[in-house]
Amino acid sequence: MMKLKESGEMYLETILILSMKKPQVRSIDVVDEMGYSKPSVSRAMGLLREGGYITVQSDGSLHLTELGREVAERTYERHTLLTQFFVNIGVNEQTAAEDACRIEHVISEETFSALKKYADLG
Repeated sequence: MMKLKESGEMYLETILILSMKKPQVRSIDVVDEMGYSKPSVSRAMGLLREGGYITVQSDGSLHLTELGREVAERTYERHTLLTQFFVNIGVNEQTAAEDACRIEHVISEETFSALKKYADLG
């Protein structure tokens, strides 16, 4: 299993979010959602497949493996909680979402758990 980089986490999170909105997710949907080039997304999907994070069906649809779903859900939870926390303390929604997107990949498990507990109190 390869160590996932921030971009890999972003791709997995995007596949998760798209799969909540539509029954089938393909690479072109990821291209449209993220604004990356087709070759970049294709290469990333290949790496994620090799790493055991996704499967690609014969019809081109992308599916998260158990490992991929775990990473995607953890990243998405961090994103949503951090965004909401920042909005709650007065940051505008767009800035909050952008900052959350950067922080979600580098925040330690310890700090995130503490923030989660703190946010639940408010």
